[in-house]
Amino acid sequence: MKRNLCIGGIFLALIIALGLGSSALKKRATVEAASIQAPIFEVDPFWPKPLPNKWILGQVIGISVDSNDHIWMIQRTGTPEANELHAAKNPPISQCCIQGPPVMEYDEAGNLIGHWGGPGPGYDWPSSEHGITVDYKGNVWLGGNGNVRRGAGGVPAEAEQGEGGAAYSGKKAEDDFILKFTQDGKFLMQIGKPNQSKGSNDPDNLKAPAKEFIDKETNELYVADGYGNHRVIVFDADTGKYKRHWGAYGHVPDDTPPKAYVPTDPPDEQFRNPVHCVVISSDRLVYVCDRENDRIQVFHTDGTFVKEQFFDKETLGSGSVWEIAFSKDPDNKYIYLTDGENRHVRIIDRQSLTVLTQFGEGGRQPGQFYGVHSISVDSKGNIFTAETYRGQRIQKFIYKGIGPVTKSDQGVVWPKTASSPPLN
Repeated sequence: MKRNLCIGGIFLALIIALGLGSSALKKRATVEAASIQAPIFEVDPFWPKPLPNKWILGQVIGISVDSNDHIWMIQRTGTPEANELHAAKNPPISQCCIQGPPVMEYDEAGNLIGHWGGPGPGYDWPSSEHGITVDYKGNVWLGGNGNVRRGAGGVPAEAEQGEGGAAYSGKKAEDDFILKFTQDGKFLMQIGKPNQSKGSNDPDNLKAPAKEFIDKETNELYVADGYGNHRVIVFDADTGKYKRHWGAYGHVPDDTPPKAYVPTDPPDEQFRNPVHCVVISSDRLVYVCDRENDRIQVFHTDGTFVKEQFFDKETLGSGSVWEIAFSKDPDNKYIYLTDGENRHVRIIDRQSLTVLTQFGEGGRQPGQFYGVHSISVDSKGNIFTAETYRGQRIQKFIYKGIGPVTKSDQGVVWPKTASSPPLN
């Protein structure tokens, strides 16, 4: 009897000890998670305000914030569904709707304050608009990725999923150029010509460039080139004179079509298409989005390779690394990375390239994403995103400061309190 009581006591003590240990581990994990700090955001469900003139958006394929905190976006013309444009028919089929101009400018409150774009004298307009950047002088840069074919790789994955619009309709024009305008749409410069690309080592033409970045320190234009080429290329931002270019790991780029992406294979020695973004941090490092390789590669400004990091490496299709923007602190401590395939925005520690948390999920409601493509940040730290495919919109995420990370995946960052906007 005493022996049984003794054994029972031992078991009871073990159970209590295990319970206390488990509780302690849970508390420790909670404390460790709370010790990780990251920027906090909430979606603004009332931004932007409705467009005038019965206008609607097609695939929004670029977004950029200028020095006045005005938000610029570019959309692809001809990409709304046919039944969205019944008011544009002759004669009109119904009262709604008409596609708005390619380039639109909004103020901080979400009011449309400017718009322009389309073919004009002295320049070639892209057959499929792609990317917009407003530089430190206020100039507006844009490009296109129309009519790109990838040899053995076929059409870009975006076209297969509907992003390509009219760009992949068999037209002969290929967007082998970028354009520079003033903010009121006055043409300033064109680098490259349609159908003239000689490949990834051509110093004079692009091939479906994806994104531009202008380095204020050197006045150099960096181009993620792109949907047809496999490189970063640098020009003088005033004259358009060629400076240098490089491929993945700083190699000379090679246009040999890659085999299908397999996550378990060794990393590709070349960029895949598209090379989708390029941006320079405050400490003079160049960050490049190798989208369908699911990786960011980092370089010095001369093209010397520094490091790389993969994100959700098992992602197939259009890849997981679409476009990046930096937090606005002097050190650019955080990277914000759009992932249009998995449909969220990652918040990454820039030094370690470690994911701290992410927000957003697939859907069409505020704070959700469908093809979140582009990203930019204003002087207050607010994030602005643009959605392609049938997302066809821009969104604003309000910066709420730095706080503890309580979830690795935050889902929809809905505001703690949200009231309807006042009626006009």
